[in-house]
Amino acid sequence: MDARSAPADLPTDPVPAYVRPPVAPSPARRIGAVVLRHWYLLRGSWPRALELAYWPTVQLLLWGFLSRFLATNSSWVAQAAGVLIAAVLLWDVLVRSQMGMSISFLEEMWSRNLGNLFVSPLRPGEWVVSLIAMALIRTLIGLSIPVAIAIPLFDFNLIASLGLPLLPFFANLMLMGVSVGLVTSGLILRHGMGAESLAWMAVFILAPLSAVYYPVTALPEWLQPLSLALPSTHVFEGMRATLFDQPFSWGHLGAAVGLNLLYGLAAAFYFLGAFRNARTRGALLQTGE
Repeated sequence: MDARSAPADLPTDPVPAYVRPPVAPSPARRIGAVVLRHWYLLRGSWPRALELAYWPTVQLLLWGFLSRFLATNSSWVAQAAGVLIAAVLLWDVLVRSQMGMSISFLEEMWSRNLGNLFVSPLRPGEWVVSLIAMALIRTLIGLSIPVAIAIPLFDFNLIASLGLPLLPFFANLMLMGVSVGLVTSGLILRHGMGAESLAWMAVFILAPLSAVYYPVTALPEWLQPLSLALPSTHVFEGMRATLFDQPFSWGHLGAAVGLNLLYGLAAAFYFLGAFRNARTRGALLQTGE
């Protein structure tokens, strides 16, 4: 009896369901699964959660009390209330996003889990997206407490003080942190766990040149072009202009976006190249503590 003459209540598919190959989940579900893995790690360990807000809060307290002192002794600080506090909080956006990328990456290295991840249908680009999503979650959690503390302690509301410009400032610093995180992760893939220390120090190398607490003009003239080649410098220059009631600097915003796109593409290509190199060498199964 062929399929055309088979009764309506009999299945016409000759391959039983239990024999069919499983269908791979969608990219969104694969990305969500990796994010959920790291979220469970974070949620199940209070020291991990505490560390997210600990350093930003300590930095806020140190610079907040210093800012209060300087407001009575420095006309520059007195002209814009909270200029140093805003710099501290925005700088931590860059630090937390880079550290969020690096720590999520290192969690996989420490647990020797990369081989397990990539025998699954997960693709390298999807893994990068999940690392970026986890970096955003870590950044928002880590900054929520110091931003809230700054209101009663120092009478400074970051959101109200900067308004809508806060969104492009946050996005540009986040993108720069992601770029630095991709480069440091790529270096670890290429050179092994001996390069792990780069994940903790890379972003701080840029702090003196990023004009976080002072304008670019405070740097020596020969250093100023190098400083202006960083997206973070344009963000902090724009932040100060906003707090000093100057017109919003579209030039600084455009420069920050352009530089971030350039560096972000270069960092993504470097990371994916390092990943392919590590997979070819079999290092995905060998790297760990």
